[in-house]
Amino acid sequence: MKLGFLLFDYFPYGGLQRDCLQIAARCAARGHAVTIFTRTWQGDRCEGIEVELFGRRGFTNVGRNRAWLRQLASTLPRRQLDGIVGFNKLPGLDVYYGSDPCYAAKVRRLKPAWSRWLPRYRHFARLESEVFERGRRTRILVLTDHEIPAYREFYDTEFERFHLLPPGIARRSVNEAQRQEARRRVREAQGWPLDERLLLLVGSGFRVKGLDRAIVALAALPPHLRRRSRLAVIGQNRPGAFALEARRLGVADRVCFLGGRLDVLDWLMASDLLVHPAYSESAGMILLEAMASGLPVLATDTCGYAPHVTRARAGRILGSPFSQVECNRAVAEMLVSSEQARWSANGLEYAAREDLYSCHDRAADLIEQIVQDNLAANARIAKP
Repeated sequence: MKLGFLLFDYFPYGGLQRDCLQIAARCAARGHAVTIFTRTWQGDRCEGIEVELFGRRGFTNVGRNRAWLRQLASTLPRRQLDGIVGFNKLPGLDVYYGSDPCYAAKVRRLKPAWSRWLPRYRHFARLESEVFERGRRTRILVLTDHEIPAYREFYDTEFERFHLLPPGIARRSVNEAQRQEARRRVREAQGWPLDERLLLLVGSGFRVKGLDRAIVALAALPPHLRRRSRLAVIGQNRPGAFALEARRLGVADRVCFLGGRLDVLDWLMASDLLVHPAYSESAGMILLEAMASGLPVLATDTCGYAPHVTRARAGRILGSPFSQVECNRAVAEMLVSSEQARWSANGLEYAAREDLYSCHDRAADLIEQIVQDNLAANARIAKP
């Protein structure tokens, strides 16, 4: 089959981007001709997968999106594709890989009512409706069932169009000796003492991941603990307002912005606590990656994968509504808790026994099945 994968932009540090490439590679390995249509590409390409670049045109996100939609509308029909798989919410998809939360629900929860009159909201809400509105043909692959009720509330989406995937982290074997070696190596490279407590936040999209909450929690640590604690931030966003906030709170020298990195595993093994106080997170793959690395987790219950942390007893989950005071207290307690070794061992044990790994193979299975079913249905309709 000829498959087109649609993605706004590819960069190697984004979870959605990595999922797109992994699933494309699985499909290509099964003999399908796969082309990724995207505006920009950073990093290496995968052998056996064609990439067609469109460039970014326009002065705003909405303007750039509209320009790309026009380009796709004129390009895709000429490619004679058997199936189109979207990793962003776009019109005309056969399959949508849904790693993002419901946009309409998120705006209602986090934004003032007047924001729904803005062109940005109308643009992204329309794209979302193209996928989820009742009567659409798009099949939806979801990482958790966390967001399904919200989509059904706003769009009356047919339940049978959703297909639940298992998680898809890389399988690895981590032992205590490896963790201690990573701890020594990372800290020596940064010039940090081995006995400092290291908080880690990972993810592009600092605002949504709750970086502001993590910085406040760091600043709220008791002085003796704050002086020997750091927050390492991995992600491709610019520090901007977050660096200014750290300076305002007097912890600028305690917050280290590391940019996007390929050695995230080393940082997971070298740290003392993953902090992920996200405002909105449909899944949160980093929670599972932390557990599989033996790193205790502190996250909010808005994360779709938060129940894994609870079931594994590998950390703590902050309930809704979010309380900064509770977050501050949890960070301070977990950094010095005698339960750290138990949280670490529980996470490793859970990762060894649960299926946290087959997302991309299962997604490829479903894409094959859905596209074949569509082709068969179209052939029946075309038959005289």
